[in-house]
Amino acid sequence: MKKVLTIAGSDASGGAGIQADIKTIAVHKMYAMSVITALTAQNTTGVFKIWKVPPEFVAEQMDAVFTDIVPDSVKIGMVPDGKTAAVIAEKIKQYHVKKIVIDPVLVSTSGCRLLRKEDTDVFVRSLFPLGTVITPNIPEAEALSGIRIRREEDMAYAAEKIAVRLNVKGAVLIKGGHLEKEEASDLLYENGKLRWYRSRRVDNPNAHGTGCTLSSAIACGLAGGKVSADAVRRAKEYLTGALNAGLNLGKGQGPLDHTYCINQPF
Repeated sequence: MKKVLTIAGSDASGGAGIQADIKTIAVHKMYAMSVITALTAQNTTGVFKIWKVPPEFVAEQMDAVFTDIVPDSVKIGMVPDGKTAAVIAEKIKQYHVKKIVIDPVLVSTSGCRLLRKEDTDVFVRSLFPLGTVITPNIPEAEALSGIRIRREEDMAYAAEKIAVRLNVKGAVLIKGGHLEKEEASDLLYENGKLRWYRSRRVDNPNAHGTGCTLSSAIACGLAGGKVSADAVRRAKEYLTGALNAGLNLGKGQGPLDHTYCINQPF
């Protein structure tokens, strides 16, 4: 059995973060492990409180995992500060991890920065050069590239700038869900080449945890031996299915149905 480690924050309502990651990994018939970076009091209507796990304990969690059940891939999600990012990077290098998906949780859906600029700088400088696939959404790609993204051409320019400027040796996947188009177009920039993934936008307002789910599914693909382009394609198919399932829970932006395909061969 392939093993996938998620390093991220906990979502008390189960729609995003560690909980979404574990559901996604389990549905892919892989063994899920977790290192928790923060506890959040949140639900479908918002985030009410965040408690940061001390960086030293994040390191101890990683030691416990890597000295026993060694992951085949790692997904990194919410990192609450620069010190924690630096500790994670140090452990990633110590244990020679090769397959890493980084979901840079830097900007909220409403456009608010979740990390201070100095913490973001440490996060990017320490972790991005280690990533196999980096998965920013449009607001995050704008923050990372300094480019205002309104068209697909802007996505391509921003992806190249992120890769070159931030020393990304792997691939950059810019998720185009924030563009107001009928298609949901994502762009993978890898080794100077562009690959588009296009699908019809799913009419479902319940999209809490889509970024976490997609990045975890990509990590599953990498753990299973797929190259980045194929891992992204299959992850996007899985996410589209989870959205199409039409789960409707909670009073706000509800979660996905991660288990829609649990009885299907994956």
